[in-house]
Amino acid sequence: MQALQAWCEKTALRSLFQNFILVVIVLNSALIGFETSPYLEHKYADLFWWLNHSVQAIFVVEILIRLMACHPGYLNFFKSGWNIFDFTVVALTFLPEFGEFATIVRMARVLRITRLVAYSAELRLIVDTMFRSIPSMGHVILLLGLLLYVYGVLGVNLFRGTDVVDGQDKRWGNLGLAIWTMFQTITFENWVGVCDPLMKEHPWAWVFFATFILLGVFVGINLFVAVVMNNLDEVKEEHGQAKHLASDSNGILERVQSLKAQLEELEKLLQRDAKPK
Repeated sequence: MQALQAWCEKTALRSLFQNFILVVIVLNSALIGFETSPYLEHKYADLFWWLNHSVQAIFVVEILIRLMACHPGYLNFFKSGWNIFDFTVVALTFLPEFGEFATIVRMARVLRITRLVAYSAELRLIVDTMFRSIPSMGHVILLLGLLLYVYGVLGVNLFRGTDVVDGQDKRWGNLGLAIWTMFQTITFENWVGVCDPLMKEHPWAWVFFATFILLGVFVGINLFVAVVMNNLDEVKEEHGQAKHLASDSNGILERVQSLKAQLEELEKLLQRDAKPK
């Protein structure tokens, strides 16, 4: 059992094994794209079936190898969010493909593509940074929401009745419409088309939009970038420490295995010398 565990651990860490799984994920992604063609799906239905099951078998063997590498503490495998994601995606494809489960199985097959993230250190770094940034971004979003609310209220009071179409003010008639208009402005979605009609009656309307864009777009985006960059540095440092620790652990394991082999060889020599001549 220990020999199998050692082999699985070595295999799971080998770049050749990881690159092979990466190639299978890419080929599976192409296969999913081919299956969207009714012509190809009808003509090569049997081939697609065999390829899908072959890919599934490879992924199952991969998960088993990575699980065995954690022997005897199999629960250590599930301490990583990426491992849980990989295990879930592979497990979902075993659901019976009929009724409501058919949709889940198809979604699981599509999710196989996202496993590319788990096998790319750069992509993992970006995703980890995004998740790390979510709590901090909450405060930035709150600030932008407050800005939208303030300018929405100002817009209703300043411009109500100036953009009426078919008897309805579709931009400034109420607070909800005004906030939606300001949200479109912050995304640069035809804000000039919103501002120009207002300037016919309010020549100073450009000041309203200019200050909002300055505060909302430039300040808001810079805050988002600052939060992401700050968390990116932290995640990079954590990944670097984890990589260094893994490297040290591998070095220690190799030395222990070398020492074990030397002790076994010494034991054989002692046993041979101890035999009566």
